[in-house]
Amino acid sequence: MSTVRTRTANNRRTHPLAAAFVAALIIVLVECFFFNAASFASRSASPTQAGLKFGPGLEQTGDGLLRVSDATQAYIDVSSNGSSDYAHVDMMSAGEYRKTLPTLTQEQRNEQVRESVHVRLDDGSVHNVDVLVPRSAYLSMSSTSGGTVRLWVEEPVDSFIPITGLEANVRVPFQWNWGQVAVMALLAAVLIAFAPRSRLWRVELNTKAKSQRAAFFIVMAVLGVYTAVQIFWQIAGAAPMAFHTAGRYSYDYDQYDHVAQALLNGHVWLDLPVPQEFSQLANPYDTASRDELLNQGVTHIYWDYAYHDGHWYSYFGVLPALLLFLPYRAVTSLFVPGGLMLPNASAELLLMSGAAVFACLLVVRVLKLTVPKVSVATTSLLCCAFVIGSNMPYFWHRTNFYSIPFSSSMLLIFLGLWLWLGAGTANKRSCSVGGAPAVSLRHVAAGALCIAATAGCRPTFALTAVLAFAIFAPQIGAVFRRSTWRSPDARRSACKFIAAMLIPAIVIMVPVVGYNYLRFGSFTDFGNAYQITVADMTDFHTSPKNMPYAVFYYLFLPLTFSSRFPFLQLTPAPTPTWFFTETTPGGLFVMTPLAVLALAVPFLRKPIGRLWATLTSALALGVLLLVFDAYVGGFAWRYFADFAWCFMLGAIVVTALIVQRARHTTVVRVVFVAVMLYVVIVCVASHFVVGRDDALVNNFPSMFVAVDSWFSLLP
Repeated sequence: MSTVRTRTANNRRTHPLAAAFVAALIIVLVECFFFNAASFASRSASPTQAGLKFGPGLEQTGDGLLRVSDATQAYIDVSSNGSSDYAHVDMMSAGEYRKTLPTLTQEQRNEQVRESVHVRLDDGSVHNVDVLVPRSAYLSMSSTSGGTVRLWVEEPVDSFIPITGLEANVRVPFQWNWGQVAVMALLAAVLIAFAPRSRLWRVELNTKAKSQRAAFFIVMAVLGVYTAVQIFWQIAGAAPMAFHTAGRYSYDYDQYDHVAQALLNGHVWLDLPVPQEFSQLANPYDTASRDELLNQGVTHIYWDYAYHDGHWYSYFGVLPALLLFLPYRAVTSLFVPGGLMLPNASAELLLMSGAAVFACLLVVRVLKLTVPKVSVATTSLLCCAFVIGSNMPYFWHRTNFYSIPFSSSMLLIFLGLWLWLGAGTANKRSCSVGGAPAVSLRHVAAGALCIAATAGCRPTFALTAVLAFAIFAPQIGAVFRRSTWRSPDARRSACKFIAAMLIPAIVIMVPVVGYNYLRFGSFTDFGNAYQITVADMTDFHTSPKNMPYAVFYYLFLPLTFSSRFPFLQLTPAPTPTWFFTETTPGGLFVMTPLAVLALAVPFLRKPIGRLWATLTSALALGVLLLVFDAYVGGFAWRYFADFAWCFMLGAIVVTALIVQRARHTTVVRVVFVAVMLYVVIVCVASHFVVGRDDALVNNFPSMFVAVDSWFSLLP
């Protein structure tokens, strides 16, 4: 009966080529008639520049640019005849703009020239126009039968903008946008590949299959090429990221390179100047005392550095500096006196690339151990869910020094757990302790080394070591049995297992805690309390009144939508009293709904099997880290990475079990794909959201405006 049902389902399956043809037809129709609706709606337009007038807040310069002299009077007026509902902002061409730049001073080019300009029509609609994105110059305005159209330029005083005029009632030209087509084609390909009856749902995951290994290699190779290009681009344009202004804190984002230079110079403090007035403060961690010095014009008070006993330090883990920044400066010193600085972004992207590879390998290994006959489709989608749910895309977006402790720790954690979970399936140097299942000592030792190494990156990740008690419960139990120590062979095996687990950890931990002692006189003091930041961190923790809010926001903060691209906003996180908060789009369970399934892990002991204790322990660890972050650090987007992966580890198994048990039910697959589509859309939108750290609208305005222009003229 089952065979008949399967054959019937196969017969009903749409051929991929037919599906591709239908998708291509739909894409053409959408591109021609939906994205170009404004072109058809403005066929009868009669463009006009009658009554063109620049407000007194805009001054025309001899080089073709406009200068904002008064932001309250920076507008352009033009008469409207009501023949169409679209206006056009006349701008310099990209070529003219590039020719103009050399005539300006370096300061003007860096701070005052606006390639991308924020404008607002009198109807209240806000737009972004960009010299490099001609389509962005067409604006949808309120329907008017006549009168005046006013365009406000919303840029600071002394900004130079490449706007030359304004036209009303224009006809929007037809445009075939290959970027839009590529995105739609990619979406169609994903939907076809993961359609409920596609072949991917019927192919079982087989890590030994050459075709599946090749597919995994190709995907990771694409990521590797992207990473290599970005690293090269960052190194080619590297420049010191230090900003010193009288009356303000000094912002220096090259902390890891400063650590590397200090170690090369033979000491643990940073070679940064300490103002005498600051060093003489009774309490340098008091914000009011620091503000008083800043008001007096004292400089070189470094923001977010640790200050202790007259020296500046970095409270970030030393391991990335030792493994990446120090070798790079040492090697480049062979060609350049003093060596070169490794850009933070290059190091961070390299670490995130490795983290992504081992995150997917970890997902594959966990599913192989818990869900027999899991499909390639399920595995692929859950790899994507794990990567997104673990907050990894955030660190691909924000590639400064704040991200390096997280990216390095995630790489080490995923690699370490992958090794530990593979210890029971490896054959090399296997060791059986007291009759417990044999494990590979190489895997045990390498995994212990990786997980212990997180203490030199972000110490909270080192708590992952507690999962060893669940993963190696039979072996650890055998070590504590008296019978194990009566037999010479069993005793020898127990000693080897203990050595494999502890020696690598000791090799890492001794230098790390020794480094702490040299800096702060304590083996367990990482310097976090000495940071110069928004509060006195020597006596800071979240108020008990705020704790329920912080925990709720980390998990359930709702999304806030808008009618403008990217159709998503940052959601405020109000609390009864002040504590450190960073606005985010939403909580973990809201942005990645599959994560909530992790809460079912403790009740699924039999279905999960041998990894039940590990996944339950991971969930408990995630809850502990969530509460710890809320209490010690507050609420920040990047802190999701501390605990989110613990939830996602159990969530992927529960999801796979649901899909596997309903493998003949189309509805479950449709819901699964729909949820993942939602997760990906929210993830992509969060990269474009305005107001986040390193927002694309500020760092890469042309990219933001180009995508924004896809939606600005839609009906």
